[in-house]
Amino acid sequence: MEEASWFSTILSNPFFRGLLIGLLVALILWLRSVFKIRQLTADINKLREHLQTKFELESTENERRKSEINKLRQERDNLRNTLQVLNQKPGKVEIRQAQIYQKAVEIMFEKSPGFAPAWQITMKEAEEEMRSAEKGLLPFFKRMTGVSSSGSNEQGKSHSNTLELEDPAKG
Repeated sequence: MEEASWFSTILSNPFFRGLLIGLLVALILWLRSVFKIRQLTADINKLREHLQTKFELESTENERRKSEINKLRQERDNLRNTLQVLNQKPGKVEIRQAQIYQKAVEIMFEKSPGFAPAWQITMKEAEEEMRSAEKGLLPFFKRMTGVSSSGSNEQGKSHSNTLELEDPAKG
């Protein structure tokens, strides 16, 4: 019974009672924290998996967007090239206007006997000027600014882009 009395003496001491109650509370809190840590670790792992899945989905979406952007850029470049080609082709209005000019020249050949030689000389001069403009930089600037290099300004008249006929009654 000595053993029981020894244990009862320790339990009757207030210091040891407080120590025992404190240790019991500490054990309960420690067990609770262990369970909480396990739960938080499981939540962290779950969130990591969720984040990994989200990153994978976003990366595939980003790759899809990049490929779509590249495809759209290529289409844009193709459309830009097509537009440049189409801008260089004569349209219906320009073709119709050229046909009207051709018909007017044919009518002038028939009606005015002096028109044909003057027209052919003027056409040769224009062709020569365009050939020289295609060969060099200075003629290119003349072509772009509209300055004529032909001898049509010899009589002091200003060169115009319109065709003027001489009146036979004046001359």
